[in-house]
Amino acid sequence: MSSIQNTHEKLPGSLILLLAASAGFGVAALYYSQPMLGVLGPDIGASARSVGFVPTLTQLGYALGILLLAPLGDRFDRRRIILVKASVLVLALLGAAFSPSVAPLLAASLVIGLAATMAQDVVPAAATLAPEAHRGRIVGTVMTGLLLGILLSRVLAGFVAEHFGWRAMFVVAAVSIALIGAAAARGLPRLRPTTHLGYGALLGSLAGLWKRHGALRRATFAQALLSVGFSAFWSTLAVMLHGAPFHLGSAAAGAFGLAGAAGALAAPIAGRLADRRGPELVIRMGAALVAVSFAAMLFAPLLAAPAARLGLIVVAAIGFDFGLQAALIAHQTVVYGIDPGARSRLNAVFFTGVFVGMATGSALGALVLAQWGWSGVAAMASVSALGALAVRMWPAAKRSAVACGSAA
Repeated sequence: MSSIQNTHEKLPGSLILLLAASAGFGVAALYYSQPMLGVLGPDIGASARSVGFVPTLTQLGYALGILLLAPLGDRFDRRRIILVKASVLVLALLGAAFSPSVAPLLAASLVIGLAATMAQDVVPAAATLAPEAHRGRIVGTVMTGLLLGILLSRVLAGFVAEHFGWRAMFVVAAVSIALIGAAAARGLPRLRPTTHLGYGALLGSLAGLWKRHGALRRATFAQALLSVGFSAFWSTLAVMLHGAPFHLGSAAAGAFGLAGAAGALAAPIAGRLADRRGPELVIRMGAALVAVSFAAMLFAPLLAAPAARLGLIVVAAIGFDFGLQAALIAHQTVVYGIDPGARSRLNAVFFTGVFVGMATGSALGALVLAQWGWSGVAAMASVSALGALAVRMWPAAKRSAVACGSAA
């Protein structure tokens, strides 16, 4: 296998497809358990409270992996890291499949989250391999695979668990990752490390990157603010739909996940537009669309028919998801252009901020819903999106972005 640090030639479509599939199947492992909790608990004799920690530990593992493992992509060959994580992920998924009780299942879930960060190694690898003129489009295509993995994982898990059992789903997931790993071993080029820092110094350099690069801080703050509204919406949606005037169950809330298809569609479009017009325009348009979409939800109570209210919320959900993912792709274009030798560490800092925003949104969403209802959640989400837009519109941000060559 050849060793490649960067390329200015057109990437083969097969390699882009491999990267997109690796990101999609890798991140999907985070979400398989969520629709299976209802059947999983009784089968292993665990309480609903105990099995509720399965997705929690998976997400915790993923967050820790982004912060503690993703920076290693600058120190070691990303191809090797992806293959190692894929191998660990296969073993963890099989461990979950054959768990006799809740304790080993929880342990396997934590490891699944850690190893699923292979997706966070794939995206910087795509940015490194991509020619600069087409980086946005290629990263957008890979992110489409990642978003489809998130979107389809719950649907697939629910179907397989219902017809073949939850253990079968974990086995299927393990087989899929094994196939992805085999394909990556054959088709993914080696990527030379860009630093020789030790692990402690590597983690310590994250703070230096944060202090040194205003473009990184602005991108992280803006995307975190957008994530606040996103997380607040999804964490309170089921409660809102369950109450008057809708009285809908969890299946209806799950169906809203199809709005994620809009985000998957936005990724390549945003990437191409960022390549042609610059990422700043895409970010501002995306943030504005998120703000307008959430603001539109405030008018839902004015509609008399519940079906009309629901329709407005569906359309608004598609709008904000499209805007959020467009801003995400453009922000990644900015972040990956700051320092090619530190892409994995920059990615780790950026997505740590995104996770902080999502956690904040979940917490605030519950509090705001209890105090001011669904309209309060929509208003908070719209304000947070306007905050993200303000971060991007700030004149100092514009000057710095131009100076580092990562904005229009």
